[in-house]
Amino acid sequence: MALRLNSLDEDFPEKFNALATASRGALDEVGPAVADIIKDVCANGFSAVADYTQRFDRVSIDPQTARIEKGEITAAANRIAPDLRDALQLAADRIFAFHERQLPKDIMYKDEVGASLGWRWTSVDAAGLYAPGGRAAYPSSVLMNAIPAKVAGVRRLVMCTPTPGGEITDAVLAAAHIADIDEIWRIGGAQAVAAMAHGADPIEPVDVIVGPGNAYVAEAKRQVFGVVGVDSIAGPSEILVVADADNPVGWTAADLLSQAEHDPSSQCILITDDAAYADAVVNEVGAQIAAHPRREIVHAAWQNNSAVIVVNDLLADAPRLVDRLAPEHLELAVAEPNALFARIRHAGAVFLGRYAPEALGDYVAGPNHVLPTSGAARFASGLSVQNFMKRTTILQTDLAAFSALAPAAARLADAEGLPGH
Repeated sequence: MALRLNSLDEDFPEKFNALATASRGALDEVGPAVADIIKDVCANGFSAVADYTQRFDRVSIDPQTARIEKGEITAAANRIAPDLRDALQLAADRIFAFHERQLPKDIMYKDEVGASLGWRWTSVDAAGLYAPGGRAAYPSSVLMNAIPAKVAGVRRLVMCTPTPGGEITDAVLAAAHIADIDEIWRIGGAQAVAAMAHGADPIEPVDVIVGPGNAYVAEAKRQVFGVVGVDSIAGPSEILVVADADNPVGWTAADLLSQAEHDPSSQCILITDDAAYADAVVNEVGAQIAAHPRREIVHAAWQNNSAVIVVNDLLADAPRLVDRLAPEHLELAVAEPNALFARIRHAGAVFLGRYAPEALGDYVAGPNHVLPTSGAARFASGLSVQNFMKRTTILQTDLAAFSALAPAAARLADAEGLPGH
């Protein structure tokens, strides 16, 4: 049974704080093992990558066979069902259109002393995409990670994906084909992250690494940050649904479980102002779990990490709780979602109204589904074109502008004891 809380209870602040601060990750446990893998790849290059691939994925690779050739990619794209191909293409088109609007503009202006100032945006040269393999093969994540890089203007896009037992799903390769990924390597795990960050001939290093993965991949991204940029250190998935009693019970239950099916560590939370409605949702969740194809995973997530919170007034009480949790996904399934949203500051992605389920955003709506987790939405944003770009500031001064500014610059340098400036 998910945790039941009521904001009017005396011990609510203590219990809610425990919920908000509970750890659902395991990066500390894998840190030393990941450090050893990265060190090995740095020292021994592709030989180490091949050893780990044989050990973990039971696949023998060499520099000639590790790369998935274009013919194999095209064949996979041609094998998938036409309706799946159409769905992937629709998703790709909408993701491209949304992210194209994110492209930042270069600015130059002249100030009152005649100095020209501004900034210019340029893309990184190469980006690496990690795509999970095996049962966790998600073609939608390939699109979500690759298309913003292409929109940003990245010239070389590399994808690494594990192929346990030598298998890779056609849908993942079809998504890579649609996204026009330049290189695909059949390697996974921390060794893939190390190879993309440091290089492992014939794999050339990249500048930024993005994409989801297990605890080893997340920890590897954390450890190579600084050598390369990374999108985020993602934790288990999470969803918070704020619903009033008019939202259909079945819809609310289904939306809560949309993230629970990812991982036993996932979290789903309901906030409502109606105790009877909360009871009905809990009962419906139980019924849906019983019929769910991934019932063991969903049950563990609901039982161990999730909560149902009853508040006195949604408009007055929910925003404070939402901002404290800063959820990855936030659904506002209420009559006036915009009024509620106006009071909320922290969430990775927000879905407004009864007809905007999180699953729509996960796949085809257009916004990115790579989002901050574990409260990181307090200070971080979802994946965007700017993850693949950097801003260079510009200054140009003529003699008059130099003469106007130089005395103050010299005085500050003298005050800091830096006469060479």
